[in-house]
Amino acid sequence: MSAVKPASVKSAPTLEQVLKRPVPSHIAIIMDGNGRWAERRGLPRLMGHRAGRRSVREAVEGAVELGIRVLTLYTFSLENWDRGAREVSGLMRILEQVLREERAELKKNNVRLRTIGRVDLLPERSRKILEDTRAYLEGNDGMILVLALSYGGRAEIVDAVRRILTEARANGVSPERIDEEFFARMLDTDGLPDPDLLIRTSGELRVSNFLLWQLAYAEFWVTDVLWPDFRRKHLYQAVYDFQRRSRRFGRTR
Repeated sequence: MSAVKPASVKSAPTLEQVLKRPVPSHIAIIMDGNGRWAERRGLPRLMGHRAGRRSVREAVEGAVELGIRVLTLYTFSLENWDRGAREVSGLMRILEQVLREERAELKKNNVRLRTIGRVDLLPERSRKILEDTRAYLEGNDGMILVLALSYGGRAEIVDAVRRILTEARANGVSPERIDEEFFARMLDTDGLPDPDLLIRTSGELRVSNFLLWQLAYAEFWVTDVLWPDFRRKHLYQAVYDFQRRSRRFGRTR
């Protein structure tokens, strides 16, 4: 897998061009490069996270225009708790601000909100604003925006096993009943389709403990663009390239 160079303004496909072919049902994005974006400009790391806010709006609005059913954003990983207390506190404030200030636009775009991860670890204030925003958007029936918060792919699988054991103790689940479909229902993403396309910014070629079960057959699209510079044209390019790939799911044709 090699990094995909970002499309130029002149060569990036238009919305109309992308909509000529079927689009992914579920797109997941690893939003990487905020810190490097800030450091290259001699700014504090938090300024990079703040600059990434526009990119989130571009991704969400672009996905709505494309008719994407689910958009999952890797917002805050379990490992991110190990960052300095000041940065973590700043990230929580940015999350709260974005949820408060963007909820009206999300409602206008008919977006629903869902979270995955150990959200109970978030500060009480952040959890309250998150729940208020989810409730505010509850009446919508359009695209599902999934925020992966305090999330780790391995932790999600461990939590799923715990749920299975709890279910087994309560209802006597036999080993024969535990197949892939049963296991998937125990994951945080229960009810959601697996991602068709994974986008990663900043050129790194790794999944970073993100959706380890769900990405089994996802197509990867990696760009050197740092997240604060990610725009709708990059989303269009990723989907356009996805549409030209042959997905075999382990089979031959």
